[in-house]
Amino acid sequence: MQPAFEIVTAENPTSSVIWLHGLGADGHDFESVPAMLGLPHAAAVRFIFPNAPVRPVTVNGGMRMRAWYDIVGIDRAYPQDEAGIRASEALVREYIARETERSVRPAHIVLAGFSQGGAIALHAGLRYPDSLAGILALSTYLPLADQLTGQAHAANRDVPILMLHGSADPVVPLDLAELSRDRLRQQGYQPQWRTYAMQHSICTEELGDIGNWLRQVLSLT
Repeated sequence: MQPAFEIVTAENPTSSVIWLHGLGADGHDFESVPAMLGLPHAAAVRFIFPNAPVRPVTVNGGMRMRAWYDIVGIDRAYPQDEAGIRASEALVREYIARETERSVRPAHIVLAGFSQGGAIALHAGLRYPDSLAGILALSTYLPLADQLTGQAHAANRDVPILMLHGSADPVVPLDLAELSRDRLRQQGYQPQWRTYAMQHSICTEELGDIGNWLRQVLSLT
């Protein structure tokens, strides 16, 4: 299991958020976020920020960097790194297993991620065999979408999904994210969707929406 940076908002956490960073970043990329979500002071949440493995990334000229899987190109015509995606899914399951060992049930665990990390959160969450609290997908898309019908697990058929995206995103184009949203809707999921006037980033208004959503799906008071 890859190293992970953790933030605990109060003693004896009863909920967990496993938050996956984007391509080339690391687990510290979002360490300032928990304090900016406006969660209740008494809410005991463990935020887990894992590091992706270091690997060569084709779209970046083969440069080695932290990545959840290889990317040949963001366009839908390019092949996807199925082996890398599935390896990262296995890592996510290890983090969930560790949380259950620490007495946090899957129903109190949110999978979250930005960009490439969000793609893994969607992929792993929809296939996980126990009901999760929610999936938070930021500035991202649905990988291996054509395989979802045969691989999605019924346990997360009704999982709350929040998809947020920048209307001027030059990295993960808005139309790719919209296509992913539509594919989920076509298969019976009900993702909440919102866009913001930003590029490939996170804005203050978005953080407020994330905080409100986490309050709801984790029943934080």
